[in-house]
Amino acid sequence: MISVIVLYHAQQDGNTELMAEAIAKGAEQFGGSVTLYNTNEKRFDIEELRKYDAAAFGSPEYYNYTTGGLQIFIDDLFKARKNNREGLVNKPYGLFYYHKEGGKNAREFFEKLFRGFNFGPKIGSTIESVGAPDEAILQVCREMGRDLVHAVEK
Repeated sequence: MISVIVLYHAQQDGNTELMAEAIAKGAEQFGGSVTLYNTNEKRFDIEELRKYDAAAFGSPEYYNYTTGGLQIFIDDLFKARKNNREGLVNKPYGLFYYHKEGGKNAREFFEKLFRGFNFGPKIGSTIESVGAPDEAILQVCREMGRDLVHAVEK
């Protein structure tokens, strides 16, 4: 079974979490085994990343950057990759984020981080929700989950 992690940072309004749950649902509908992990609740052990076949990363926009827990994950990934890249890269991944207004700089920053890591093949466009995600955004999220599973199958 294809394992997918949806690693995200969600705070009080839960909009990023709604997007993460939709991605998980899409992956599960196509045979993926999904772990949802909110970095706002607990720091993610970077070594755990090695056991997943694909990943989706999400964050609310916070002053044009990703939020704390996801930023810590990115820092940990950078440090761990220096020692042993095996299992930490070459995974299909998707990006999603939420903001109340603006957000263009957050998208550029978020995409640049993962391009710089050469994390793996990026699946689809970065999903953006301005305000609470509507049904159209949630459908795109479900499609990302499906596409992550299909990318591993190929």
